[in-house]
Amino acid sequence: MKVAIISRNTIKPSKPTPLHLRTYNLSLLDQLAASQHVDLIFFYPSNSNLEYKNVASQVLEKSHHLQSSLSKTLVNFYPFAGQVKDRSTIECNDHGAYFVEAQINCELRDFLSKPDPDKLCQFVPSNDPETIRLASGFLLHVQLTAFTCGGIAVTVSPSHKLTDISSLCTFIRGWTGIALGDEESVIPEFYGASFLPQGDLQNHDMITSVHRNNTKRFVFSATMIASLKDNIKRAIGHGHGQHWASSTDVVTAVLLRSFMAATKSILGSSHPFQFHQVVNLRPRMNPPLPKNSIGNLVWLSTTFFEGNETELHELTAKTRKDLEVFYHEKANKFKGHQGSAFICDLINYNRDGKLYNKNITNMLCTSLSQFPLYDFDFGGGKPIWVTCPMYNGNTIVLTSTKSGDGIEAWITLEEKVMDLVERDENLLAIASLNPSAFPNH
Repeated sequence: MKVAIISRNTIKPSKPTPLHLRTYNLSLLDQLAASQHVDLIFFYPSNSNLEYKNVASQVLEKSHHLQSSLSKTLVNFYPFAGQVKDRSTIECNDHGAYFVEAQINCELRDFLSKPDPDKLCQFVPSNDPETIRLASGFLLHVQLTAFTCGGIAVTVSPSHKLTDISSLCTFIRGWTGIALGDEESVIPEFYGASFLPQGDLQNHDMITSVHRNNTKRFVFSATMIASLKDNIKRAIGHGHGQHWASSTDVVTAVLLRSFMAATKSILGSSHPFQFHQVVNLRPRMNPPLPKNSIGNLVWLSTTFFEGNETELHELTAKTRKDLEVFYHEKANKFKGHQGSAFICDLINYNRDGKLYNKNITNMLCTSLSQFPLYDFDFGGGKPIWVTCPMYNGNTIVLTSTKSGDGIEAWITLEEKVMDLVERDENLLAIASLNPSAFPNH
């Protein structure tokens, strides 16, 4: 099950970027973002309408269509075709996006029957050393990987300096709209430094990446989530549970309980840790920012745990309470010159050791479940599976299942901790460990 690179191409905007748009000033949050790329992988089956053609011609047609529509998309999303000029500026010089064509020697059904986290990285452009060298300086990487059956995987991988997950979804929504013939389906809003002025970033860093750890996939069914919600509502008390038990709250509570139990088993005692949830600031601003606003418009809501919390309702209530405080007291402060000062104060708090103490374990959770990932159609139908692999620990990534009512969780932990988590009977009674991602399989 190996991926072989077939070709590498540069895709430039179909129209030149006007001179007055050639310089894009990053916001302070863009400056703080890591320079790594964010990977979102879509798996599409062979198009039944093209069965009369051989597999090679199907894939060639799909690739040509993707490249042509991408070229048109880059006209509106012009910073994606630019280059980083310095720590605060994108030069929108129509440098282009880097497009990789590849093939894998297996069928889509076989791969999705039991998705292997270690094999997923083969669908990511940054996995290939030669591509890394040649694609250096490109803010957007795309890889089309063809299966022997004619199915494809499309990986969209922009630089985190320019996008968060919401921005990435806006870009793909614009791209798929153009691919389906609607060239004005999405007009992005670029705010950058005009919304959140830049700042002095010496020695200022967000949570830094950790070396790659062990990653596992757990799937929570809609039925089980509903049952857990009812139990949590009853435990929290009438009148509060309805607001304190979203599907994301429930799933993260289950995973946190398992993680805490594993850590306690290894250390022999409870261990304090902090749980950080990525918050999309757009809907939390007053007034809310447009959904199609581009940039890093996220921050972290942090919950501290002593390590001895064992009840799901306790974990749920605590994280939800801190989220609500963030929504109502902090989210609207991330704008203007006052917002820049507010962020620098938060970072200084971190740098002084008050937030990320070395004796406290940190876990990061990002949820994509609110984004319509399964609606993205490039012209050959909707995806049958979507995933967003992140291999830095300790990390939880949540996405919706294709049905839209279940949740898929990727969790990355140190190997010795993961060994206990994946054998946790309480977790396995609630979630399925890496079931098939192929429909009706």
